[in-house]
Amino acid sequence: MLIENPYSPIEELNIPLFENKGLRLFIKREDLSHPFISGNKWRKLKYHLIEAAQLSKTHLVTFGGPYSNHLLATAAAGAKYHFKTTGFVRGEEVSNAVLKLCRWFGMQLHFVKRSDYKNRVEFFAQNYKSDSESYFIDEGGAGTTGETGVKELLGDLNVCYDYIVCSVGTGSTFKALVEGVCERRLNTKVYGISVLKGAENLNDLVQQYPQQYWQLLHNFHQGGYAKTTPQLIAFIQNFASISGVLLDQVYEGKMMMAIFELAQENHFKKGSKILALHNGGLNGLLSLL
Repeated sequence: MLIENPYSPIEELNIPLFENKGLRLFIKREDLSHPFISGNKWRKLKYHLIEAAQLSKTHLVTFGGPYSNHLLATAAAGAKYHFKTTGFVRGEEVSNAVLKLCRWFGMQLHFVKRSDYKNRVEFFAQNYKSDSESYFIDEGGAGTTGETGVKELLGDLNVCYDYIVCSVGTGSTFKALVEGVCERRLNTKVYGISVLKGAENLNDLVQQYPQQYWQLLHNFHQGGYAKTTPQLIAFIQNFASISGVLLDQVYEGKMMMAIFELAQENHFKKGSKILALHNGGLNGLLSLL
Protein backbone atom coordinates (compact mmCIF):
# COMPACT_ATOMS: atom_id res chain seq x y z
CA MET A 1 0.00 0.00 0.00
CA LEU A 2 1.35 3.39 -1.03
CA ILE A 3 0.80 6.06 1.62
CA GLU A 4 2.37 9.39 0.79
CA ASN A 5 4.27 11.34 3.42
CA PRO A 6 2.15 14.10 4.93
CA TYR A 7 2.56 17.73 3.94
CA SER A 8 4.05 19.39 7.00
CA PRO A 9 5.89 22.71 6.54
CA ILE A 10 7.97 24.46 9.18
CA GLU A 11 7.24 28.14 9.82
CA GLU A 12 9.13 30.61 11.96
CA LEU A 13 6.95 32.66 14.31
CA ASN A 14 8.09 36.24 14.79
CA ILE A 15 6.79 36.99 18.26
CA PRO A 16 8.26 39.82 20.39
CA LEU A 17 8.60 37.68 23.55
CA PHE A 18 11.00 35.31 21.83
CA GLU A 19 12.86 38.01 19.95
CA ASN A 20 13.39 39.90 23.22
CA LYS A 21 14.70 36.74 24.88
CA GLY A 22 17.11 36.02 22.03
CA LEU A 23 15.18 32.90 20.98
CA ARG A 24 13.81 31.65 17.67
CA LEU A 25 10.48 29.83 17.71
CA PHE A 26 9.46 27.55 14.85
CA ILE A 27 6.31 25.48 14.43
CA LYS A 28 6.00 22.28 12.43
CA ARG A 29 2.55 22.37 10.90
CA GLU A 30 1.56 18.73 11.17
CA ASP A 31 -1.99 20.06 11.39
CA LEU A 32 -1.87 20.87 7.66
CA SER A 33 -1.32 17.28 6.55
CA HIS A 34 -5.05 16.52 6.27
CA PRO A 35 -8.27 18.05 7.62
CA PHE A 36 -9.11 14.89 9.58
CA ILE A 37 -6.06 12.57 9.43
CA SER A 38 -3.89 15.37 10.68
CA GLY A 39 -0.76 15.71 12.73
CA ASN A 40 0.72 12.76 14.53
CA LYS A 41 -2.43 10.77 13.77
CA TRP A 42 -1.36 10.37 10.13
CA ARG A 43 2.12 9.35 11.18
CA LYS A 44 0.92 6.91 13.85
CA LEU A 45 -1.60 5.32 11.50
CA LYS A 46 0.75 5.00 8.51
CA TYR A 47 2.43 1.72 9.37
CA HIS A 48 -0.74 0.26 10.88
CA LEU A 49 -2.41 0.73 7.49
CA ILE A 50 0.56 -0.77 5.67
CA GLU A 51 0.72 -3.76 8.03
CA ALA A 52 -3.02 -4.34 7.84
CA ALA A 53 -2.85 -4.41 4.04
CA GLN A 54 0.14 -6.77 4.09
CA LEU A 55 -1.77 -9.13 6.38
CA SER A 56 -4.84 -8.94 4.10
CA LYS A 57 -6.89 -7.35 6.85
CA THR A 58 -9.89 -5.33 5.69
CA HIS A 59 -11.33 -4.11 8.99
CA LEU A 60 -9.69 -1.63 11.38
CA VAL A 61 -10.86 -1.84 14.99
CA THR A 62 -9.78 0.88 17.40
CA PHE A 63 -10.63 2.77 20.59
CA GLY A 64 -11.04 6.35 21.78
CA GLY A 65 -12.93 8.81 23.92
CA PRO A 66 -16.04 10.71 22.79
CA TYR A 67 -13.97 13.58 21.33
CA SER A 68 -11.14 11.38 20.05
CA ASN A 69 -9.09 12.82 17.20
CA HIS A 70 -7.72 9.30 16.73
CA LEU A 71 -11.18 7.83 16.09
CA LEU A 72 -11.92 10.49 13.50
CA ALA A 73 -8.51 10.07 11.85
CA THR A 74 -8.97 6.29 11.66
CA ALA A 75 -12.45 6.69 10.19
CA ALA A 76 -11.16 9.11 7.52
CA ALA A 77 -8.10 6.98 6.77
CA GLY A 78 -10.24 3.89 6.51
CA ALA A 79 -12.48 5.59 3.97
CA LYS A 80 -9.50 6.93 2.02
CA TYR A 81 -7.70 3.58 1.86
CA HIS A 82 -10.80 1.36 1.62
CA PHE A 83 -10.92 -0.28 5.04
CA LYS A 84 -14.03 -0.99 7.05
CA THR A 85 -13.72 0.72 10.46
CA THR A 86 -15.16 0.16 13.91
CA GLY A 87 -14.59 2.43 16.90
CA PHE A 88 -15.21 1.56 20.52
CA VAL A 89 -15.99 4.71 22.49
CA ARG A 90 -15.23 4.95 26.19
CA GLY A 91 -18.18 5.51 28.50
CA GLU A 92 -21.88 6.19 28.15
CA GLU A 93 -23.49 6.89 24.79
CA VAL A 94 -23.27 10.51 23.69
CA SER A 95 -23.64 12.45 20.46
CA ASN A 96 -21.31 15.18 19.22
CA ALA A 97 -19.86 16.59 16.02
CA VAL A 98 -16.71 14.43 16.13
CA LEU A 99 -18.64 11.18 16.43
CA LYS A 100 -21.06 12.28 13.72
CA LEU A 101 -18.12 12.85 11.39
CA CYS A 102 -16.78 9.39 12.25
CA ARG A 103 -20.10 7.93 11.14
CA TRP A 104 -20.09 10.02 7.96
CA PHE A 105 -16.76 8.41 7.10
CA GLY A 106 -18.41 5.03 7.55
CA MET A 107 -17.17 4.05 11.02
CA GLN A 108 -19.42 1.85 13.14
CA LEU A 109 -19.41 3.12 16.72
CA HIS A 110 -20.03 1.15 19.91
CA PHE A 111 -20.01 2.58 23.43
CA VAL A 112 -18.36 0.37 26.03
CA LYS A 113 -18.06 0.47 29.80
CA ARG A 114 -14.78 1.77 31.15
CA SER A 115 -13.62 -1.62 32.46
CA ASP A 116 -13.82 -3.12 28.95
CA TYR A 117 -12.14 -0.04 27.52
CA LYS A 118 -9.29 -0.31 30.01
CA ASN A 119 -8.66 -3.92 28.94
CA ARG A 120 -8.70 -3.16 25.23
CA VAL A 121 -6.37 -5.94 24.07
CA GLU A 122 -8.36 -8.62 25.89
CA PHE A 123 -11.65 -7.08 24.74
CA PHE A 124 -10.56 -7.21 21.10
CA ALA A 125 -9.27 -10.78 21.45
CA GLN A 126 -12.55 -11.97 22.94
CA ASN A 127 -14.80 -10.24 20.42
CA TYR A 128 -12.79 -10.78 17.24
CA LYS A 129 -11.00 -14.09 17.85
CA SER A 130 -12.88 -15.75 14.98
CA ASP A 131 -12.60 -12.76 12.64
CA SER A 132 -9.47 -13.11 10.50
CA GLU A 133 -10.09 -9.83 8.66
CA SER A 134 -9.99 -7.51 11.69
CA TYR A 135 -6.90 -5.58 12.74
CA PHE A 136 -6.39 -4.07 16.20
CA ILE A 137 -5.15 -0.47 16.62
CA ASP A 138 -4.71 0.67 20.19
CA GLU A 139 -5.96 3.98 21.59
CA GLY A 140 -4.21 6.87 19.86
CA GLY A 141 -2.26 4.49 17.60
CA ALA A 142 0.03 3.73 20.55
CA GLY A 143 2.79 1.14 20.29
CA THR A 144 5.93 0.52 18.26
CA THR A 145 4.10 0.38 14.92
CA GLY A 146 2.74 3.89 15.39
CA GLU A 147 6.01 5.18 16.81
CA THR A 148 7.85 4.12 13.64
CA GLY A 149 5.86 6.66 11.65
CA VAL A 150 6.39 9.43 14.18
CA LYS A 151 10.18 9.03 14.08
CA GLU A 152 10.09 9.72 10.33
CA LEU A 153 9.23 13.36 10.92
CA LEU A 154 12.77 13.93 12.21
CA GLY A 155 13.91 13.31 8.64
CA ASP A 156 11.98 16.43 7.59
CA LEU A 157 14.23 18.69 9.66
CA ASN A 158 16.89 20.48 7.61
CA VAL A 159 18.47 22.17 10.64
CA CYS A 160 19.20 21.00 14.17
CA TYR A 161 16.89 22.44 16.80
CA ASP A 162 17.99 22.84 20.39
CA TYR A 163 14.55 21.89 21.63
CA ILE A 164 11.62 19.98 20.16
CA VAL A 165 8.41 20.40 22.14
CA CYS A 166 5.27 18.29 21.86
CA SER A 167 2.09 17.73 23.82
CA VAL A 168 1.79 14.39 25.59
CA GLY A 169 -1.33 12.24 25.97
CA THR A 170 -0.64 8.52 25.73
CA GLY A 171 3.06 9.33 25.41
CA SER A 172 3.73 7.43 22.19
CA THR A 173 4.67 10.50 20.13
CA PHE A 174 6.99 11.75 22.86
CA LYS A 175 8.63 8.33 23.23
CA ALA A 176 9.15 8.04 19.47
CA LEU A 177 10.76 11.47 19.28
CA VAL A 178 13.14 10.74 22.15
CA GLU A 179 14.09 7.41 20.61
CA GLY A 180 14.59 9.00 17.21
CA VAL A 181 16.74 11.81 18.57
CA CYS A 182 18.90 9.26 20.38
CA GLU A 183 19.23 7.05 17.31
CA ARG A 184 20.26 10.01 15.16
CA ARG A 185 22.54 11.37 17.91
CA LEU A 186 21.04 14.83 17.53
CA ASN A 187 22.09 17.63 19.84
CA THR A 188 18.43 18.16 20.70
CA LYS A 189 16.34 17.86 23.83
CA VAL A 190 12.72 16.75 23.52
CA TYR A 191 10.28 18.43 25.90
CA GLY A 192 6.96 16.74 26.54
CA ILE A 193 4.08 18.80 27.93
CA SER A 194 1.70 16.41 29.66
CA VAL A 195 -1.98 17.29 29.26
CA LEU A 196 -2.92 14.77 31.94
CA LYS A 197 -3.04 15.46 35.66
CA GLY A 198 -1.06 13.04 37.81
CA ALA A 199 0.58 11.28 34.87
CA GLU A 200 4.11 11.14 36.25
CA ASN A 201 4.17 7.44 35.36
CA LEU A 202 4.65 8.54 31.72
CA ASN A 203 8.28 9.12 32.64
CA ASP A 204 8.68 5.35 32.67
CA LEU A 205 8.24 5.29 28.88
CA VAL A 206 11.61 6.99 28.34
CA GLN A 207 13.62 6.16 31.44
CA GLN A 208 15.97 3.98 29.38
CA TYR A 209 17.16 6.99 27.37
CA PRO A 210 19.80 9.47 28.62
CA GLN A 211 18.29 12.40 30.52
CA GLN A 212 20.11 14.86 28.26
CA TYR A 213 17.66 14.00 25.49
CA TRP A 214 14.32 14.50 27.24
CA GLN A 215 12.23 16.15 29.90
CA LEU A 216 8.58 15.64 30.75
CA LEU A 217 6.78 18.59 32.33
CA HIS A 218 3.67 17.90 34.39
CA ASN A 219 2.57 21.32 35.61
CA PHE A 220 0.93 22.70 32.45
CA HIS A 221 -2.18 20.49 32.27
CA GLN A 222 -4.57 23.33 33.26
CA GLY A 223 -6.53 21.06 35.58
CA GLY A 224 -6.33 17.76 33.70
CA TYR A 225 -7.26 16.10 30.44
CA ALA A 226 -9.77 18.15 28.43
CA LYS A 227 -9.95 20.67 31.29
CA THR A 228 -9.67 24.34 30.42
CA THR A 229 -9.20 27.64 32.21
CA PRO A 230 -10.15 31.16 31.15
CA GLN A 231 -6.43 31.89 30.88
CA LEU A 232 -5.93 29.02 28.44
CA ILE A 233 -8.82 30.08 26.20
CA ALA A 234 -7.57 33.68 26.25
CA PHE A 235 -4.09 32.48 25.30
CA ILE A 236 -5.41 30.42 22.36
CA GLN A 237 -7.38 33.38 21.07
CA ASN A 238 -4.44 35.74 21.43
CA PHE A 239 -2.04 33.30 19.81
CA ALA A 240 -4.34 32.97 16.82
CA SER A 241 -4.47 36.76 16.48
CA ILE A 242 -0.66 37.20 16.51
CA SER A 243 0.32 34.11 14.50
CA GLY A 244 -2.57 33.13 12.26
CA VAL A 245 -2.39 29.62 13.75
CA LEU A 246 -5.27 27.94 15.56
CA LEU A 247 -4.59 25.66 18.52
CA ASP A 248 -6.97 23.31 20.29
CA GLN A 249 -7.63 23.52 24.01
CA VAL A 250 -6.95 19.85 24.82
CA TYR A 251 -3.41 19.41 23.51
CA GLU A 252 -1.67 22.09 21.46
CA GLY A 253 -2.94 25.12 23.33
CA LYS A 254 -1.46 23.78 26.55
CA MET A 255 1.79 22.89 24.80
CA MET A 256 2.24 26.35 23.28
CA MET A 257 1.22 28.12 26.48
CA ALA A 258 3.92 26.12 28.28
CA ILE A 259 6.54 27.25 25.73
CA PHE A 260 5.58 30.89 26.28
CA GLU A 261 5.77 30.53 30.06
CA LEU A 262 9.13 28.74 29.90
CA ALA A 263 10.52 31.44 27.62
CA GLN A 264 9.22 34.16 29.94
CA GLU A 265 10.99 32.45 32.84
CA ASN A 266 14.29 32.30 30.88
CA HIS A 267 14.20 28.52 30.85
CA PHE A 268 15.66 28.28 27.35
CA LYS A 269 19.28 29.21 26.72
CA LYS A 270 19.69 32.46 24.78
CA GLY A 271 20.26 31.82 21.09
CA SER A 272 18.27 28.58 21.11
CA LYS A 273 16.07 27.37 18.28
CA ILE A 274 12.80 25.87 19.52
CA LEU A 275 10.57 23.69 17.34
CA ALA A 276 6.96 23.22 18.48
CA LEU A 277 5.07 20.32 16.95
CA HIS A 278 1.51 21.24 16.03
CA ASN A 279 -0.10 17.82 15.96
CA GLY A 280 -3.53 18.91 14.82
CA GLY A 281 -6.46 18.15 17.08
CA LEU A 282 -8.41 21.19 15.97
CA ASN A 283 -11.63 19.20 16.00
CA GLY A 284 -11.50 19.65 19.77
CA LEU A 285 -12.42 23.30 19.23
CA LEU A 286 -15.89 22.12 18.14
CA SER A 287 -16.78 21.57 21.80
CA LEU A 288 -16.26 25.30 22.46
CA LEU A 289 -18.45 26.55 19.62
